[in-house]
Amino acid sequence: MATALRHTRTGWWLEEATAALGEIEPAPPLDGGAKADVLVVGAGYLGMWTAWHLKDLEPEADILVVDRGLAGHGPSGRNGGFVSTLWDDLPILRDRVGDVRAVDVCRASERAVHGIGTWCETQGVDAWYHAAGTVQVATSEAQVGDWDEVVEACGDVGAVDEAVALSREEVAARCSSPAFLGGMLLRIAANVQPARLALGLRAKAIEAGVRLHERTPVRRLSREGTAATAGGEVRSGAAVLAVNSATAGFAGFRNALAVASSHMVVTEPVPDVLETIGWTGGENIHDCRTLLHYFRTTRDGRIALGWGGGQMGFGGRHDGRLDVDRNAARHAVAALRRFFPQLQGREITHAWGGPIDVSPTHLPIFGSRGRVHYGFGFTGNGVGPTYLGGEILARLALDRRDEITGLAVVEPERKLFPPEPFRFAGGTAIRTALVRRDDANDNGADPDPMTTAVAALPRKLGLRLPR
Repeated sequence: MATALRHTRTGWWLEEATAALGEIEPAPPLDGGAKADVLVVGAGYLGMWTAWHLKDLEPEADILVVDRGLAGHGPSGRNGGFVSTLWDDLPILRDRVGDVRAVDVCRASERAVHGIGTWCETQGVDAWYHAAGTVQVATSEAQVGDWDEVVEACGDVGAVDEAVALSREEVAARCSSPAFLGGMLLRIAANVQPARLALGLRAKAIEAGVRLHERTPVRRLSREGTAATAGGEVRSGAAVLAVNSATAGFAGFRNALAVASSHMVVTEPVPDVLETIGWTGGENIHDCRTLLHYFRTTRDGRIALGWGGGQMGFGGRHDGRLDVDRNAARHAVAALRRFFPQLQGREITHAWGGPIDVSPTHLPIFGSRGRVHYGFGFTGNGVGPTYLGGEILARLALDRRDEITGLAVVEPERKLFPPEPFRFAGGTAIRTALVRRDDANDNGADPDPMTTAVAALPRKLGLRLPR
């Protein structure tokens, strides 16, 4: 008898990590007022990497981290676990800041990929870190050659090895699917079990002396670094805002990002299928849809696939429909079975999802407003860039300016989304058109003229939406 699909907001990664590591005693909520050298709001990857790097730079500093929920139970514990560089954003970076500064950002993002692996090894955290490239594939004729801009840009800046075009046969040598028509290899990448990394980072930060209070939502955060919580007021010399999509709920950031959702499914262990299709190197794979499918294997031989075509969020509100979207899960299941027909008769056991913070430029954004230092806009690609972001924000909080704080993702030229309700209404219409266009292409058809026109609007407005 088939097992019913288990659909939750937290997902399989956290179930697996909790079973392996044991139940974790939540940190107590903050009761009353507090003071700290640095207050970090948010205990996901960005907040905890910031706390970790702060302790590395200033071991005696008093670092207080608060989170409205449980550390690692938001986007950091439920994402795809792709540890990526920013080389695929090189064309955007070149347009915005020129070749030299663009390459500096990409090289820094490389160091972040390696830095996570080194951290896991030296700290003894088994987060399933596996170094493997990322393969971008075309799954329709319309997508073939979509990678040319990135390959050419890397060649132009003398980084020809970072992005290499692959023939259909070369893609099949890494992972064989009747849907894959060619692609591109991004050389430097890795993957992790994201919940194990998040919970391991939580544990190691506490060991290093970081104070953590969970279930402590921040209602307001002033430019002076003072936070208002249900328990009282927190005063700090500097504050860091690291709350992913919830950033849109804080004054000063409401038009700086959009909120959308992404959803994943995972199979039962299928090591025989992986052998049959030759997907034994552990590469990350994603297609060329604008609202992409992204997929990977796990240590125990599963295939996990996500889809970035969920619903739009309204402002900074956290809506349950962003967490559990059955239509998005059904789409992900259908895509998984289309790509890998060998899964016929095999179970897909879990589905989950949640909101992501969408940058208007497709690049993460870091900066300062008074004593508050912030990072957001990872657009679903934050595992690697949050490590770099932690390095940046730790230095900003300590007022240490160097080549890391001078990177072009720090205080970039400002680009804003329209205000609500126009952002929600327009974003929903555009995302619907993007899905229709991609679905038409997957079926070998041309999208209708209205769909084409609406799907083209973001580029005309200077916005870079997901992939």
